[in-house]
Amino acid sequence: MRFTTRTATNLGLLTAISIVLTRVFGFIIPIAGVGALRISFGEIPIMLSGILFGPVAGAVTGVAADLIGYAINSHGGAFFPGFTLTAALTGIIPGLLLFRRMKDPQWWQVGLTVLVTDLITGVFLNTLWLTIMFGQGFFILLPARLLARLVTLPIYTLVVFLVGRAYQSYIRGRE
Repeated sequence: MRFTTRTATNLGLLTAISIVLTRVFGFIIPIAGVGALRISFGEIPIMLSGILFGPVAGAVTGVAADLIGYAINSHGGAFFPGFTLTAALTGIIPGLLLFRRMKDPQWWQVGLTVLVTDLITGVFLNTLWLTIMFGQGFFILLPARLLARLVTLPIYTLVVFLVGRAYQSYIRGRE
């Protein structure tokens, strides 16, 4: 992948949007005395970067959003590199599944991509990292995290689908 000035600018914008959605508009719900459930929409721009610009761009956006976001506002927690890996995978997985196929996506393709990404990163890996960090049981944290994903999954799917299509229409109009 070539990182042109336009691509770098778009990735910087998506990184900034992710940071704002995660660190400013996100909120944490404590479970069993641990801040185990964060509701935010910061994953959407990372997924979009992977879908629109490729898996490498998605990984760069995810890592940058996590590291810069942590430096700006840590939510009072310690740095854990597992979350940076998760952020990278949040951009890589949609990039691998939908990049180059985003010319005319169907809503179910986007929904399936968001579901797979969210199950691997948001549900499994992030729950594992919280278990390692705080010593809480994996299956104690899992039900609330699954419930939160049932709420966010349709929203993620709709936004990624609509923004992805709008961006592709914009690109086609410029050609």
